[in-house]
Amino acid sequence: MNTAGDRALHAWGYSDTKFILHADRTVELTGSRYDICGARMPSFLPFVESSLGVSLELSALREPPPRSAPEPRQNAAFQAALAAEFPASSYSIDAETRLVHSHGQATASEIYPVLYGSLPRVVDMVFFCAAERDAERIVALALEHDVCLVPFGGGTNVTGCLLAPDDTRMVVSVDMQRLDRVEWINGNNRQVCAGAGITGRALEEELRRAGFTTGHEPDSIELSTLGGWISTNASGMKRNRYGAIENIVDSVTVVTPKGKLTTLGQFPRQSVGVQVKDVLFGSEGNFGLITKAVLRIRELPAVQAHQSLVFPDEKHGVAFLFELASSSLLPASIRLVDNLQFRFGLALKAAPDRRARWLSALQKLLIQRVKRIDPAQMVVATIGMEGSAAEVRAQQATLRELAARHRGFFAGASNGKRGYNLTFAIAYIRDFLTQLNVLGETLETTLPWDRLLAIVQQVQAEALQIHRDFALPGKPFLSYRITQLYASGACVYFTYGAYMRGVSDPGRVANEAEDRLRRAIVAGGGAVSNHHGIGKLRSELLASVLPPIHADMIRAIKHSVDPSNVFGARNGVFSTPFTQ
Repeated sequence: MNTAGDRALHAWGYSDTKFILHADRTVELTGSRYDICGARMPSFLPFVESSLGVSLELSALREPPPRSAPEPRQNAAFQAALAAEFPASSYSIDAETRLVHSHGQATASEIYPVLYGSLPRVVDMVFFCAAERDAERIVALALEHDVCLVPFGGGTNVTGCLLAPDDTRMVVSVDMQRLDRVEWINGNNRQVCAGAGITGRALEEELRRAGFTTGHEPDSIELSTLGGWISTNASGMKRNRYGAIENIVDSVTVVTPKGKLTTLGQFPRQSVGVQVKDVLFGSEGNFGLITKAVLRIRELPAVQAHQSLVFPDEKHGVAFLFELASSSLLPASIRLVDNLQFRFGLALKAAPDRRARWLSALQKLLIQRVKRIDPAQMVVATIGMEGSAAEVRAQQATLRELAARHRGFFAGASNGKRGYNLTFAIAYIRDFLTQLNVLGETLETTLPWDRLLAIVQQVQAEALQIHRDFALPGKPFLSYRITQLYASGACVYFTYGAYMRGVSDPGRVANEAEDRLRRAIVAGGGAVSNHHGIGKLRSELLASVLPPIHADMIRAIKHSVDPSNVFGARNGVFSTPFTQ
């Protein structure tokens, strides 16, 4: 069963975990789920104010007004058929339930409207799928009664996939989270079969008890689901060792309007012509309901270790990653953060005691006097290593040797572990800062090595231009981190934010800012997305880079399995830019 606990209704994460402001201007993360929970952070607000060049208005955190949803559209015949086959607990037209299932986690286009405004369309019903037979029947009934279905997993999508389409039909969100069981584990063949609604955390906990892991660890592992990973073509922090989702999944079962399909997957590899399975990676709910999948698993590593590296500046850090990318001894995870993001990490600490202050002073002395590094330019990599003791020693040796060529040096395992674990807690910052009128978003992409730093500079310049064009207060926050390595490039996350107190229609401005930054990435030679997908929000960019024949081939597949467009979410190549 899922072990997610109580989820926040609309914001990120869990209801027991959020950043709060104290009267003394310290900030605290409530709950006990993460290492930084319970610590009073005196540097948090000063860092935010310095980075944005503003004084935050703290007299009252902005509270969302009461929410409401429009009356659902009715389809009497469909609803009567549903009532005849399923208990009342299998579906709902409750307003809050429908709102929760009408958005993902994109800040300006989904979270801001649902909290402080209104969504353009809300689903008319939520159906809770508890078995594969349920999936088959809901698809059959939707086809018979001309109803639109939108699959829903963990609700963490950030590309607008879950936004209700502008459809005149009754739109039903199909919640797959009750399909959350591991059906079997085959240790001899190193495979597991699990329901599409299982969260990453629940899947890993069950596998760990049997001595295995998938190695798939996205930042959203606590909340996102197996079906969501497949439908968005996801990738995780340990891709260097275990691969992305397409390298981990052997077989997928999907229910379409033309029937149930289980893709071939009983062998580790086979050549049988075009693989239908590959079409489902990145399908974004356009073809059917993914109900389960068979994944490859690995024995738990004998050793897990952390480390961190300091480099004098981004050029040296990126050059190190470029050389490391061609090594056969890549660590499971390595993430290089720029100076701004490094300093933000420091701001997420409790007030130091005397010993901590002494150690900090000693570290600064080492960095400035001995290593001759400017703290305002330095960048830091956090590293996670896995494998046998010999493998981890070899990875350590490789890292040390390559780092030395680029003026880098080890900065300690504790710093590396803290940086790795911070990943899961920092997502909550978005919702706290939104209450303080700071709107922002993360933008992930893949950049080629030979253009990486140039594109970073172009995006930074565009952020400044956006600030001038909209006459926004202070200055923009634009930071980046490099999270996954490939032979020809790297996955880069940009984090953008701007103070919008007093700005007319801040949601619209934030949306336009995000769109312009993405266009700057693509214009410079970056990918539309590395692993979050396209959805509705990035479809215009996809339309500008995708050859027409590519879109035509995908549409032909769609027409063959769903000619009535039961799955009318209109994501990716089925969105407005492709159909005008």
